[in-house]
Amino acid sequence: MTTIPTMFLAANGFPDLATVCWTLVGGTLAAGGANVLNCFIDRDIDALMHRTMHRPSATGQISGRNTIIFGIVLSLLSISVLFITVNALSAQLAGLAIIFYVFGYTLILKRRTSQNIVWGGAAGCMPVLIGWSAVRNSLDWAPVILFLIVFFWTPPHYWPLSLRYKEDYARAGVPMLPVEEEPMTVTRHIIFYSWLMVLTSLALIPVAHTGWLYSGASIILGAAFIWEAYALRTRVRKELSDLAPMRLFHFSISYLALLFLAVGLDPFVH
Repeated sequence: MTTIPTMFLAANGFPDLATVCWTLVGGTLAAGGANVLNCFIDRDIDALMHRTMHRPSATGQISGRNTIIFGIVLSLLSISVLFITVNALSAQLAGLAIIFYVFGYTLILKRRTSQNIVWGGAAGCMPVLIGWSAVRNSLDWAPVILFLIVFFWTPPHYWPLSLRYKEDYARAGVPMLPVEEEPMTVTRHIIFYSWLMVLTSLALIPVAHTGWLYSGASIILGAAFIWEAYALRTRVRKELSDLAPMRLFHFSISYLALLFLAVGLDPFVH
């Protein structure tokens, strides 16, 4: 959802098809490897949460030993595929993403701080850097802006989900922000990061010299996102029985998909 449009922007048109395919293969393997290792590390708390209790590592369907082997194999394959078929920089960025997600987020941040998803979310921003480097074999300010868009998007995307599954995280002892703070405080944080995200998305216009399509999409989608964030705060303030936090969660996915669709199409409508 974020890698391919970034590659179109980096190529200022159509990127090499083989490069796109191999980047997606390597990126998929990296995401798979990181998530498998996450499932092994979190198998104890996964078993306590309704959302994750059926994961095979939590139920014991797959042994811990086999989970680790599978995760390491996928991770090494991802780095090897990118190194051989794309370039060394993309392979290094994928390796960094895996290491940060497994060690930085899962092992260090997740169980220790309510800001876990803020800093841990950096691993989920790496695909834009990988996509850009796959095309240009270098990095620039434009992919950094795209990285920051996803970085600031992650908290207002994930906190509504954790607000919905607050009891799950509390039962497992994971200090997600909705577990540690009142809903009104959570919505203030959501609004803060939503504004940062939208302002950052607008910063891409002068940095990447985007045209009318991305410029218009970033303004309209950003306004809709801010509206939904404030709507959630209004429901919290009114103490409604159903806060409907998943409404913002689901919209956030559409927001990111449509924004990056505009990133990918913009080079063709300049």
